[in-house]
Amino acid sequence: MLVTAYFALALLLAACLGLELSGCRAKPLSRACCNPSFLRFQLDFYQVYFLALAADWLQAPYLYKLYQHYHFLEGQIAILYVCGLASTVLFGLVASSLVDWLGRKKSCVLFSLTYSLCCMTKLSQDYFVLLVGRALGGLSTALLFSAFESWYIHEHVARHDFPPEWIPATFARAAFWNHALAVAAGVAAEVVASWLGLGPVAPFVAAIPLLALAGILALCNWGENYDRQRAFLRTCGGGLRCLLSDRRVLLLGTIQALFESVVFIFIFLWTPVLDPHGAPLGIVFSSFMSASLLGSSLYRIATSKRYHLQPMHLLSLAVLIVVFSLFMLTFSTSPGQESPVESFVAFLLIELACGLYFPSMSFLRRKVIPEMEQAGVLNWFRVPLHLLACLGLLVLHDSDRKTGTRNMFSICSAVMVMALLAVVGLFTVVRHDAELRVPPPAGEPCAPEL
Repeated sequence: MLVTAYFALALLLAACLGLELSGCRAKPLSRACCNPSFLRFQLDFYQVYFLALAADWLQAPYLYKLYQHYHFLEGQIAILYVCGLASTVLFGLVASSLVDWLGRKKSCVLFSLTYSLCCMTKLSQDYFVLLVGRALGGLSTALLFSAFESWYIHEHVARHDFPPEWIPATFARAAFWNHALAVAAGVAAEVVASWLGLGPVAPFVAAIPLLALAGILALCNWGENYDRQRAFLRTCGGGLRCLLSDRRVLLLGTIQALFESVVFIFIFLWTPVLDPHGAPLGIVFSSFMSASLLGSSLYRIATSKRYHLQPMHLLSLAVLIVVFSLFMLTFSTSPGQESPVESFVAFLLIELACGLYFPSMSFLRRKVIPEMEQAGVLNWFRVPLHLLACLGLLVLHDSDRKTGTRNMFSICSAVMVMALLAVVGLFTVVRHDAELRVPPPAGEPCAPEL
């Protein structure tokens, strides 16, 4: 597994580099890339946002290993993960209202404080302290995915008066560097935890200075901004009406809940599947992130002028890949017949599918869900998603340890088959909907079907 992990990382990074270089050569420079004021503004945002993302990714490879290092049973570790998921969904429901009330800059500084405290709790072996840390992690995650983006959009439009069409360029670049930071964070975690022999708590300690620096830079360099608050109940009510009145939204939410709940369970299971076979966890994590980056690059190429595939096609492909990968895992994790290399390949395929899935889902959500109702609809999407993931983690260790993991992958396979049926249903509903297609190159006719 040691050699396999390093070889896979090198191969995936080479593939990603080749695709990105070919994409850069084919892409003309935009006006935004030539505007010095805009580039300075982007830099002010990126230096804080990327530090926050790097600190977040740095903790991911060794979370399960840390709890195992503290001699907790797998059932107890599952409860810690469930607490984190429950905290994420609870704070996620109110995060946008909290950010608007408190202020976006203050919310970003609060993120740095709460996530630093979360990391500090990892130094304790007390189970209750670790539970509190997971709750703080849920709050921090909710702030990370709401406060930073909201601050940027408001500053971009309201304070600096840059064209709104430049916003996607900023977040497209941020998405690429987010993957790159995740790859680097996995290697850094491996260095401090394994190569330097500092143990699985070291990546969490190393994240604290990054969080502190992000908070200081936001406090010193960013201006404060607020927004008009929309009542939480009105937001959720509008989201529920949109969900129930539009079959496309309902099917899209079903796909998201099923697909992403399986991804959460995969995040929990990959460490106990590979760690007993001597896998370098940081390098394995970097390989996963490289596979996800490769999937994102393939999405960009597939939807380009040359191939002109549609997000609906790529969403279907992503779900099919995950179904196939989970079937592989039901065999590769059979008690007494474990095949860690086969399991590793299946996990890489799941991450590749995630690289295709997330941009496809993002495109379809923007087109299907009205902008005013997106926050409310996404709140309703998150509830079944996290409930399914929590239920899966709780059920996992009710069975015998030797068969529990394989049984969970079998259940996840069935869940993904249901997601595939939902994709077929959505495909049937939207196949004649030209709004859900990537616009064709100039001069080419638009095909009537997806």
